Amino acid sequence: MPKLKTHRGAAKRIRKTASGKLMRRRAYTSHILEKKTRKRKRRLRSVTVVSPADAPVLRRMLAGGK
Repeated sequence: MPKLKTHRGAAKRIRKTASGKLMRRRAYTSHILEKKTRKRKRRLRSVTVVSPADAPVLRRMLAGGK
């Protein structure tokens, strides 16, 4: 079986922590910000852990790297 290549789109969006968790940015931050509350926009700035259901697929996408 050939080597896996890293999915470059995923690699630019997802970071792996030292403990192996996958971190991602939150959605809904790019436009139409006027109607979103201050509190909501502040919460959207933070990064979050990838859903356990999505993690195996994303790990495989990033497997070509280190």
